[in-house]
Amino acid sequence: MSTPRRLQDWAPADLRRALAGQGIRLRLPPFVVHIRSPIAVVAEGLSALYPTNECLDPADSMADFHVAVTPRWRPLRPLCVFEMDGLRPFTPLGRDEAFAFLEWGLNWCVTGHAHHWVAVHAAVLEKQGRALVLPAPPGSGKSTLCAALMLNGWRLLSDEMALLDPATGQLTASPRPVSLKNASIDIIRQRHPEAVIGPVARNTLKGTVGHLRVTPDSLARASDTARPAWLVFPRYEAGADLTLTPRGKARALVEIASHSFNHHVHGRAGLEALATLVEQSDCLDLRYSRLDEALAWARSLEALQ
Repeated sequence: MSTPRRLQDWAPADLRRALAGQGIRLRLPPFVVHIRSPIAVVAEGLSALYPTNECLDPADSMADFHVAVTPRWRPLRPLCVFEMDGLRPFTPLGRDEAFAFLEWGLNWCVTGHAHHWVAVHAAVLEKQGRALVLPAPPGSGKSTLCAALMLNGWRLLSDEMALLDPATGQLTASPRPVSLKNASIDIIRQRHPEAVIGPVARNTLKGTVGHLRVTPDSLARASDTARPAWLVFPRYEAGADLTLTPRGKARALVEIASHSFNHHVHGRAGLEALATLVEQSDCLDLRYSRLDEALAWARSLEALQ
């Protein structure tokens, strides 16, 4: 059996040529994505953040999503557009945001079209088969905490979406780069100089955005599911001491349903799947400002059997 070709096996010029032409098929578990783009920063981001992901032969593989980030001309400010199957669902963005646009567009593809799962806007990490689910709105410190946990031994399932199988109650991994914004980029760089952060897009609607490469273990174990154990609603508050407050199950269910992209698609089964997740989990509100305190709390979870 031949060794699978990885993205890191491509010479940079060959990768740029392939992306600008017929595109490449990249395994992004649990999906295969066909990606095209002639924009250099897209090739740069893929090389930096997906080096060990498998590239598939288009003659022998199907793709779940066919996407492209293509240039659009505009005086004074070059733009780009995201496409899926020829559809352009978003307003064009600046050309230097092209890689971030690809990542955001892929999130939309999964949450809007992969209805095998109930999808919830949440980070998910795992230890010893048990999953920590972190649903939170933008600005809550979710991704910063997620990145720190991943870089301190937790396996990343996803920074953006919990994929809950309504038939089994298990969470499916979709390990892609962690989206860091503004001060979080420097915080992670200072704490983990070895961490790889891809192209940084500035002056976006979300501020400054960079993506953090997932750990090798997270990618290697992408086929391993995890059972929900903790449902924690994080909130960053500058200067605050870490506090943990139990959250009632009914309130937790209302909140997590508000973060779900598609439970309505599944009808009653979707809401029941979320209710089961809540019932199986310890539900908490977490307020924090210092990552060291949050990591110490996470280590206490690891000790629980």
